[in-house]
Amino acid sequence: MKWMGVDVVYNHADYRLMSRRAVDSLMEYQEVNLFLRGIVSDLGYKSDIVYYKRNERFAGESKYPLKKMLAFAFQGISSFSISPIRLITSLGFLVSLGSIVAIIYALISLAFGTVMPGWTSLLMSVWLLGGLQLLSIGLIGEYIGKIYLEAKRRPLYFIAQSAGLPKENE
Repeated sequence: MKWMGVDVVYNHADYRLMSRRAVDSLMEYQEVNLFLRGIVSDLGYKSDIVYYKRNERFAGESKYPLKKMLAFAFQGISSFSISPIRLITSLGFLVSLGSIVAIIYALISLAFGTVMPGWTSLLMSVWLLGGLQLLSIGLIGEYIGKIYLEAKRRPLYFIAQSAGLPKENE
């Protein structure tokens, strides 16, 4: 999660004790699908960790199967980051660069006559078009990712205290 830009505490639950100011700040988030583990740490207020010994489950088995855990992980990644989209864009760029190298190799092989007829054009078109498609999808994804982040309307910052300004109630 840190690689995706989400600062979460390892191995903790969603249960927590929060100040009124932190809860009020959390209430300013207008999202429907909140990933609390990431948002609470993103608020920026002072926090601490209370460690305790957690015993093994003594009644039944967990009702949280692998499929739900993977969906939860994907929700956490997609709620906070467009890094997967950037990864696709980077992959498209690398494949496009690789296709240029492959095209040069194919043209040299064609010049020396060491290839079967049609191999050069097939290799060039598959590599180049594949790379350009990935790059294009990544670039479109960048725009969609920016729209996604803007549509959340997350608060940019929280003011802890103001100095010398009259209060709103006065």
